[in-house]
Amino acid sequence: MIHSAVLKKEVLEYLDPKTNENFVDCTIGEGGHAEDILNKNGPEGKVLGIDLDPLQIAASQWLHVQFKDRIILVNDSYTNLQNIIERKEFGQVNGILLDLGMSSAQLEGTHKGFSFQVDQSLDMRYNDEGGYHLTAEKIVNEWPEEKIEEMLENYGEEKFARKIAKNIVEQRKQGRIKTTFQLIEIIKDATPSSYWRGKIHYATRTFQALRIAVNDELENVKHVLPDALSILAPQGRLAVISFHSLEDRIVKNFLASEAKKGTIKILTKKPITASRDELAKNARARSAKLRAVIKL
Repeated sequence: MIHSAVLKKEVLEYLDPKTNENFVDCTIGEGGHAEDILNKNGPEGKVLGIDLDPLQIAASQWLHVQFKDRIILVNDSYTNLQNIIERKEFGQVNGILLDLGMSSAQLEGTHKGFSFQVDQSLDMRYNDEGGYHLTAEKIVNEWPEEKIEEMLENYGEEKFARKIAKNIVEQRKQGRIKTTFQLIEIIKDATPSSYWRGKIHYATRTFQALRIAVNDELENVKHVLPDALSILAPQGRLAVISFHSLEDRIVKNFLASEAKKGTIKILTKKPITASRDELAKNARARSAKLRAVIKL
């Protein structure tokens, strides 16, 4: 496997899988976390692995070889969690993992334009079947300037949102913006040279904003959290890994309000981050934050 699942030791510690318990991995990816859980919850415990990206479901098929029918894979959105569990007659759920990050394969190998390291078409949909019509290309070529600016501010926390939006609209008058490299040049032209030498790549925030808008990521997180809690058995655990402040804020606020109501106990006073050892092996783990709770 190319992709290293982040915070593996910590996820296992907070989900604490026991013999014959059932777990849901809402974003199975290439199966790194699921494998750890399945090693602990045998001989009868199952994992239901969900992913919106069909390529990720294909990448986790190897789990069937090792764990047979203890792994159930579903290509669907975790926003349909309740429905999937009923459809699969999955039974009691003792733990749920929500890893909101993207895998290396998604970033580099899908030709969807997620990465600014390679020249690809501006798609950015996790799933291009079943009515997912909005693409990054459509946004940069068809949305009005104010709406692009708002998206860059809200979803990318991009301080040059106005200038980038203005330049996108100027440039598309010359012809349709179709590729990642075209967009990167437009961002570069709209920002000062000091910004190009920053700690993160100057296109990062724009690409993040587009990906969130295309896949409606923040609304999906808001939607799944209450569902996850209602599905969990009493004493069941929920672990959420987020990768940017917008997601983490949604998770933090939701869990704080549920703790006030007395429905959960928060297990992570502060979000858990990657150890120095993990960061040395996997730079992608640097922005990962894990929050975990137990249902009362």
